Amino acid sequence: MTDPLYSDLLRLAREAARRAGDLLRDGRPADLSVARTKSSPIDVVTEMDIAAEKLITDLISGSRPDDGFLGEEGASVEGTSGVRWVIDPLDGTVNYLYDLPTWAVSIAAQVDGETVVGVVAAPMRGETYHAVRGGGAYATGDREGERALACRPAPPLEQALVSTGFNYVSGVRRHQAEVAHRLIPLLRDIRRSGSAAVDLCDVAAGRLDGYYERGLHPWDLAAGDLIAREAGALTGGRPGEGPTGDLTVAATPGVFEPLQRLLEDFGAWHD
Repeated sequence: MTDPLYSDLLRLAREAARRAGDLLRDGRPADLSVARTKSSPIDVVTEMDIAAEKLITDLISGSRPDDGFLGEEGASVEGTSGVRWVIDPLDGTVNYLYDLPTWAVSIAAQVDGETVVGVVAAPMRGETYHAVRGGGAYATGDREGERALACRPAPPLEQALVSTGFNYVSGVRRHQAEVAHRLIPLLRDIRRSGSAAVDLCDVAAGRLDGYYERGLHPWDLAAGDLIAREAGALTGGRPGEGPTGDLTVAATPGVFEPLQRLLEDFGAWHD
């Protein structure tokens, strides 16, 4: 039986993700522009990122005023309840800026530092993915309704479809391109969607055999990592470590270890 606290956190996360997704999809201005930049001139924030984060934090704090927050666009509250919300209000901002459809709202709830609820809403796909720790992963969609998620049976590595992402700092991007150059001949192919949250959910949904990326932040991966694991995927970073900013890897069992080993051999975690 699901913990009543987890049920409440899931309900709030799904509602907040739905409302933020509706705002981003339906409220996108035709003249959308960059509000500011972060790590480099191409690492952008739009006015809609900021508006979506405010909507999410206002909705959640209205129901749970003692919870903490960690958000990409600046939400930072310690809280006193033991619950912290880790929020990326718009994962895939550059896609959104260019009116490309691959972007998502990512919301995770952590209890005493452990992620117990994850929700990723991808409005342009008409899908929302969610998981509760120990309860499996699910997707709800306009076409298929609600369904349980399960990662793909493991193919040989040379038949694996793997996704990745690239950092916004030019030197890091250059090294990431070198790693991808070495990996491509050893895989079926590599994809690059522009949204870590969507990539992790695609591993969960069996649309990818694996995913890796360097330079992620907690808000990029907290929800998607739980969803992937609850769908049967393995996740981690460097061998023996969990996902970190140095490296995040998620893959179906059988692909995870050889992919992780190659990434370690190729020095994917450093320049």
